[in-house]
Amino acid sequence: MRTLVIIPTYDERESLPLVLERTRRAVPDADILVADDNSPDGTGAVADEVAARDGHVHVLHRPGKQGLGRAYVAGFQWALERGYDLVVEMDADGSHRPEQLSDLLARAAAEDAPDLVIGSRWVPGGEVVNWPLHRELLSRGANTYVQLLLGLPVRDATAGFRVFRAPALAALPLEEIESQGYCFQVDMTWRVHRAGGRVAEVPISFVERAEGVSKMSRGIIAEALVRTTAWGVRHRAQQLLGLLRRR
Repeated sequence: MRTLVIIPTYDERESLPLVLERTRRAVPDADILVADDNSPDGTGAVADEVAARDGHVHVLHRPGKQGLGRAYVAGFQWALERGYDLVVEMDADGSHRPEQLSDLLARAAAEDAPDLVIGSRWVPGGEVVNWPLHRELLSRGANTYVQLLLGLPVRDATAGFRVFRAPALAALPLEEIESQGYCFQVDMTWRVHRAGGRVAEVPISFVERAEGVSKMSRGIIAEALVRTTAWGVRHRAQQLLGLLRRR
């Protein structure tokens, strides 16, 4: 199945070359799209140099920093326009191990394949490496909150290492997606689930980034909290209304 790995970048000059090398080695038949938001450190130029030597690597230059969500949506649209079957999300900082991508792709290409495969830290067999305690508590707490509020049957809805089947993406109104930060992952999981799609989780080992600075900020956390709460309140209100109407 034709596979595209989307790697969004913003100031990832130090980590990107090794991530591209490891990804090409791990899944040599897959193509890679680097979606760069005009990184000030020249990440886009580094990606161009690799693409000039390797026909499996492509670069999507975007005008500026517009958020993780819009970078991925642009990548999804690029993939759908070119007829890819499987579309992968993966970070550029090395926290997602390319060597584990084959496990996610195998699940996504199986006979009973789900519409979305998530590389999960919080299912049996999953783990985090070199994470401080407060980061783990934040992630576990956020995912518990999402489960309770939205009723998602997913242990790691905030995970960013995942594989979509193209028909599932094509069925979504991608142009309507406004979430920008890490709540984009919750948004996409929620949309696939609401559309009747199936979601599966595969355990991964998530490694704290060795290069660069984490993009996590108070603004990103606030966006996730506000949007998820609004979705959850609306969802539960609709459930209650439906129950009252049946009675």
